[in-house]
Parts: sequence; C-alpha cells; structure tokens
Amino acid sequence: MDKRTLIGYVLIFVVVVGWMLWQQSTIEPPKKQDIKAKKQDTTLQTASVDTSTVLKKELKPADSSGINPKYGATFSKFSEGSEKIITVENDLLVAKISNKGGAVKYWKLKKFKKWDGKPSELIWSDKGEAFMTFTTYEGVRIDSRDLFFEFDNFNQDYIKISKGDSVSFSLVLEIQPGKYIRRTYKFFGNQYVYDNKIETRNIDDIIPSNRGYNLEWQDGLRYQEGNSVDESSDAHAVAQLNGNVAELNADADEPVESKETGIIDYIGIKTKYFGMAIIPQPWQAFDGTADLYGWNKKVRNQGLIERYSVSYRVPVKQGSDVQEFRIYIGPLDYDVVSQYKIEAMVNLGWKYGIRQIAEYFMRPILSFIHKFVPNYGLAIIFFSILMKILLHPLSIQQMRSAQKMQLLAPEMTRLREKHKDDQMKQQQAIMGLYSEYGINPAGGCLPMLLQMPILIALWQLLRSAIDLRQANFIFWINDLSVPDKIIDFGFPILGLTHISGLALAMGITMFFQQKLTITDPRQKTLIYMMPVMFTLMFSYFPSGLNLYYFMFNLLSIGQQLYMNKYSKNRPTLESLRKAPKKEGWLQKKMKEAQEIANARGTSLPGKQGNYSNNPKNDNYKKTKPQNKKPR
Repeated sequence: MDKRTLIGYVLIFVVVVGWMLWQQSTIEPPKKQDIKAKKQDTTLQTASVDTSTVLKKELKPADSSGINPKYGATFSKFSEGSEKIITVENDLLVAKISNKGGAVKYWKLKKFKKWDGKPSELIWSDKGEAFMTFTTYEGVRIDSRDLFFEFDNFNQDYIKISKGDSVSFSLVLEIQPGKYIRRTYKFFGNQYVYDNKIETRNIDDIIPSNRGYNLEWQDGLRYQEGNSVDESSDAHAVAQLNGNVAELNADADEPVESKETGIIDYIGIKTKYFGMAIIPQPWQAFDGTADLYGWNKKVRNQGLIERYSVSYRVPVKQGSDVQEFRIYIGPLDYDVVSQYKIEAMVNLGWKYGIRQIAEYFMRPILSFIHKFVPNYGLAIIFFSILMKILLHPLSIQQMRSAQKMQLLAPEMTRLREKHKDDQMKQQQAIMGLYSEYGINPAGGCLPMLLQMPILIALWQLLRSAIDLRQANFIFWINDLSVPDKIIDFGFPILGLTHISGLALAMGITMFFQQKLTITDPRQKTLIYMMPVMFTLMFSYFPSGLNLYYFMFNLLSIGQQLYMNKYSKNRPTLESLRKAPKKEGWLQKKMKEAQEIANARGTSLPGKQGNYSNNPKNDNYKKTKPQNKKPR
C-alpha cells in the first residue's frame, strides 16, 4: 500500500467517524436572544400560549377617559368586542377567518396528514396570520389582531364552496365616518389560495403616508414531519425579486434578518413539503421593500424548529388606496405552485444546471410513468430502468474501461513488484503498458463525471417530491419520503440510531458492483469500506431515494456480468495489442509530464522516491549535486 492510498483510507475513516459523532453530539441549549430579537413581537416566542393569556399580560387599563394607552385615542374603542369566526370549506381545505384582526386563524389541508396521522394544520399562531401592523402619528404601534373588525353585510358563519365557484366577504374597521380600513377576502372552490384586497380611505392623517402599514406573516408554518431536524434543513424564508430568489436561513444560533428592495414577485415561508407565499396582484406590480426575519428553537429529543416572519412595507396614498394580494398556503407540489409562479419554492437543487435537469427532464418523466403505474415504489423502479437505458452510452464506456484495466491487472502487479524500489521506473513501465495496449487509465472517469449532474438532480428530486410523502410501497416500506427502519436501536450508537433496509440492500449491491470493477490490489480495502460507509450515511435518506440507487446498482451488476460472460465484443490482451492506437488527451499530458520529469531527473508529483538522489538510479552520478567551495 502506497502513502497516498493509506492517506485516502485514513481520510475516509475520519469522515465516517466524524459524521457519526456529529450525529450523536448533543445540541447545546439555545443562547439568549439579543436585544434586537427581544424587540420583535412577543408572539414569536409565545406561539403555544393561549391568546387570552397574552392579552392579559399586554393590556394596560384604560384611564378615566376610556383611552387605552396601548392603542391610543384613535383605536381604543376597537380593542374590545366579541369574536366572530367564519369557516370556509372547499374540496382541498378548511379555513377560519376571525373578525379579530381580520386574520386567518386556521388552515387545514384535507388531503394531507401529519406524520402522526393527525390533520395537517399549517397555521402556528393562535392569534392569526396575514395581518396588518402600523404606527400612528401618536407613536402607537398597532397590531390589527388586537382590534375587532365588523363583517360588512355578511351574516353567515359557514361557507361551502364547490369546484368552479367562489365567494367574497369583507371586514371593515370604520375609524370615523368616511375613514376606514376594509379587507375583502375571496375564496375559490378548488384552490389553496385566497385573494385579499386591502382598501384604506382617508386615513393619511392617522397613519403617515410614507410609512403606511405592514402586511405580515409572523410565526412561520407548523411542522408536519416526524424529524424536525430534517424538516428544518429545508425550512427558510424566501423573497423573489424580478425572477431572482433570495433565501434567509435561520440555522445559526442568533436571529437573522434581511431587507429586500425592488420589484417583488412574492415573499414566503417554506418547510420541507409545504409553503406559504404572499403574491402581489397583478404579478410584479409591487415595487417596494420586504422584510425577512428568522430564528431557531431547540426542542426535546434533540429536535430543532426554525421560525420565520415575512412582511411587506405598503405605503398608503392620500385619500383612497387599494392593494391586492394573493396568498397561497398549501403543498409544495410543483404542478400546483407553478400555476401561481412560485415554483422556485420547490427545492430542486442548484439553480444553474442541476435544477434544470430535475425540473424539465426528470420530473416530467417520473410524472409520466406514475400516470400508468399508481404505486410510486414501482414507478421509481421503472424510472430507474429507463434512466439506466438513457445512461447506457456513458455507463457502457465506463464498464469497457474497467474490463480493459482488469485484463492488465496481473501485468501491472508484476511490474509494481519488479520495480517496487524505483517509483520512476515503475511509472515508466506502467505508462508503456498503457501505450502498448492503447488504454486510457482515466477512460472510466469522464463517463462517471458526466453522470454526476444527472444523479445529483435525481437525488434532489426524489428527496423533495411531495408525491413520495406517506406513499406506501411494499412490506415495511409505508412512506417513501422517510428512512425505512428494519433495525431500530432505540438509542444512538456512534450517532447511528437505526439501519435502513433499502440502504443496506444498496450497500450490498455496491459491494458486488465494486467487486466486479476494482482490480487494483491497492484499492481492495475500498470494496469493503465504501459499502459500509454509504450504508451508514444512506440510512438517514428517504427510502424512495435508496430504492432508486438499489435498483440502479442491481441493473449495473447485471450489465457488467453480461459484458464479462456473454458479450461478443469482450476484449482480450491480443485484441487490444492489435487494435489501432489512439492517444488520448490525458495520455498525452501524462507522457509530456513524464518526459519533463525524466529531463529534470525527478519523479512525477506525488510519487515516492527522488530520481536524482536515489543511488539505484542510472543517472545518479550525473545529477548528484556537487560540493562547491565557498568563495
């Protein structure tokens, strides 16, 4: 074993052990939030506290004039009242809108469930979301969720909307005759969106026009998956400006924030499979500023939750002003969200190259297969077969290169043994062997590199596809979006809490695949180390992803065995020697480097031994440095 191979094994060992120790490491308790974080609205830290409790802590008693200092003279009279809620139901969701703040307090998705089987409810705050805040000339900051609106000529408390239909209703905060804020909601029969029109009339003497109001969503989205750490890795706030996406990720210990200014397409918050977006209407009509804020929270069992707030700064025109927004709250299903031009919220990988492959090539193919194969596990199997066929020109070249190297393996072993004390002669002899048989030592690398963007795009597609969420396959595999556990230790062992069945199957196929292709005796240890390492790592990956790699490896093994035993074009040393020789680019460069090394009397970089200072070399006397007398 040479020095470089030994170093490679050590690095692999360090990566595996380090990764497992990192998985096992306990999460430090959260640091105290800084002063800036404390200034944020208290609802960020009291999402699980009952609204009445919060209000009792916040409200200050009114003075003798009946004015509550919290709301000022203008809005004190709206701080008391009785709450009325309208329930809206369509084929996809159930929503509840309260007259307290004119905010959405409940949003349940009828076709989705949480990891524990409970209904998927996305709104976290019990005070409601998509609300307004503003500061009056009196310097009083108003949160609309503390004020009672009135339903404008609308007395129903339950609305059922059929497909193709829609319904509208308004809530009004009439400050004085002719001075009001009106919010008009419009719901649709078969959509995850509602339209919200905000109209202000003659309030520029109450709210500074240049400051206006904020339209906010403050407490993020309720988590839906069993693994909060995994869900947090895909959670962030997002703002798209004129087609360019800016993301805010709260994975640091301290709160983070950003200000985005320009033509804003939409702002939103996402978790792994669900998202919320506030989209100005008409599209790209909002030229202004949006604020994004995020922080994380450690929870029990070493869990992690990231919370986000997003808001628009909306200026108010003098007299009458109207702003319209479309608000999406639902699954990050590409076919659904693309209708509202927010498909960038679906995480399909790096936007340059990888995303395009996943978005316009692999996703349509998998969707097409699923139309004829309802079971997503079987659809992935057919998809892997199709991908193997499409990648055949690349994989066959890689396998043929492996075959040629396998034929030369005994001769290369003999040369290494013959010149084991002289690395320069060993290298020269091996290069001569490659030249004699017309073999490019890197012939299998280029096809593998060309496949990498495709495999990365596929990895990203399968781990983010909501169609795989809670999709049943066979036997113990009842959710293709999470790891399939066949052994659960119940406690971490070097960071590993379980073994995935499909990850283990994938590791076994990787072992046999490498057994067929690795011929260099110095790399034999990799045949055993790599499958073990990948089995451990892939045990935390979605089972749908592991199913694909297992099938792809299995097909590769079958292809390699066929080529080795039944192919009519199997190469032999004699056929390689007689075949026309074509020197590749890499071979030319290696040959040039070898000639330069020979001329200088040194070895190639990374090779052991020094040609000029090794007494066993023929040119030792010619290149040995001569002692010079000092002048």
